[in-house]
Amino acid sequence: MGRHTCLFDLHVSLGARMVDFGGWDMPVAYGSQIEEHHAVRQGAGVFDVSHMCIADLRGARSRELLRGLLANDVARLNLPGRALYSCMLNERGGVVDDLIVYYLDDDFFRVVSNAGTREKDLAWIRARAQALDVAVLERSDLAMLAIQGPQARERSAALLTAEAAWAVLELQPFFAAQIGDWQVARTGYTGEDGFEIMLPAAEAVSVWQRLNAAGVRSCGLGARDTLRLEAGMNLYGNDMDEDTNPLESGLAWTVAFDPAERKFAGREALEAIRAHGVGKRQVGLVLDERAVLRSHQRVLIPEVGEGSVTSGTFSPTLALSIGLARVPVGNFASVQVDVRGRQVTARVVRTPFVRHGKALIPLI
Repeated sequence: MGRHTCLFDLHVSLGARMVDFGGWDMPVAYGSQIEEHHAVRQGAGVFDVSHMCIADLRGARSRELLRGLLANDVARLNLPGRALYSCMLNERGGVVDDLIVYYLDDDFFRVVSNAGTREKDLAWIRARAQALDVAVLERSDLAMLAIQGPQARERSAALLTAEAAWAVLELQPFFAAQIGDWQVARTGYTGEDGFEIMLPAAEAVSVWQRLNAAGVRSCGLGARDTLRLEAGMNLYGNDMDEDTNPLESGLAWTVAFDPAERKFAGREALEAIRAHGVGKRQVGLVLDERAVLRSHQRVLIPEVGEGSVTSGTFSPTLALSIGLARVPVGNFASVQVDVRGRQVTARVVRTPFVRHGKALIPLI
């Protein structure tokens, strides 16, 4: 089982409950998961996301490689530090993985993808990089900390010199800055503002402790999951995988069909699906009665068909059960969810459910 040993010992010393996640020992919570969730919505929390796969692509044809590898178009990355969210697709249009790519200079891009798909992703990228003479270097020497919440950026900046703090506080969303050995990116997975910092692993413990001292709460994977679901963000392996495509997974916005001459893996399959008509779509669900949505529950839509919940949880912010589901295309305002043999009515809503601490759905 993999681990950044410096961080593992820290998590244990803080009383974290550790679990296996994608082959890594990771903290699920340091105490109350709900309190950690609220800390991020109301103040600031820090997550250890060092299990994510960080890979540097170097070579004159790196942009060419990524334009053929990703469904979104890195031609949009025209300023150093700018980031782009995208999926890598197989030839059937299924999602190999979702990731963020950073343009650092014309010969240098950084890709951050999921932990559980690390080996598959690296093999997928390297198989296509070799022909273009692009080097792919996994950055296992780096740790990655996500500081999220309405106070996250202000408290993170206090760790830096005045000049560096000014530089990172000026960052626009989905941009990154290089501060010495650190890459500070204004990105995240919670629906709140904040930074994701990639830094030498040996510095991670000290930075974490300084954040705690500044009032940033340690947060685990449990809160990370409830936060991302409130924000309507997909989780690979739940809400999309190699057998589902972006058009039916709420990710059509990440596919750049223009310009028409750009050839990327999965394009022909997606164009055929789009021409034929997408049969399923992703929706948000809310339960107004006492029950909890969980992945794999059946979703029944009278006279339309059947789907399934892909992610579900109790929302601490809304005090309701929420979920994402893949259902047949149709016009309906509610569905029936099979919860342990009992059919429960769920409202169909647009996501996100919560953004920047505010409920975006009407509460009953």
